[in-house]
Amino acid sequence: MLYNEAMVKISVSKARERLAEVIELSQSEPVELEHYGRRAAVLVSPEQYDQMLEAWEESEDVVAFDAAMTEEGANIPWEQVKSDLGWS
Repeated sequence: MLYNEAMVKISVSKARERLAEVIELSQSEPVELEHYGRRAAVLVSPEQYDQMLEAWEESEDVVAFDAAMTEEGANIPWEQVKSDLGWS
């Protein structure tokens, strides 16, 4: 799961006071930091951040693939691509 609507919310000032606890909590669930009642940041574990970054990059690849598939013109055969790259 990449997003949890019931994530823990804490003010920035309280997070400063209890930083070690907040970091520990972020290892198991996202922690939303609020500044004057507004969302300021979300603290997540490095592992969750990596998963989110990977998912975002994957979605960009899908968009690029879809755009390439809609391009007009002749396709280049896979054998030609491999040859041009020196893979064959």
